[in-house]
Amino acid sequence: MEECDIKIKFGLRLRELRKARNISQEELMAATGIHRTYLSEVERGIRNISIVNVEKIARALDVDAMEMFNFRKVTSTKM
Repeated sequence: MEECDIKIKFGLRLRELRKARNISQEELMAATGIHRTYLSEVERGIRNISIVNVEKIARALDVDAMEMFNFRKVTSTKM
């Protein structure tokens, strides 16, 4: 994966984790209380997510928050 902005890397990783669990953005919204539009913008690398929201998402996806920053596992650079 080429060098890119950390927001994009994080968004791609979030999308991979979410899709691997067959969870829609709407389902993730319901589990976290975070609006779907905001989640979409995070996944596209537009938003600078807070650590509080990272923790909420990690819990909803049943992963350690550090796993969300494991960018070596990102398989795509496509948004």
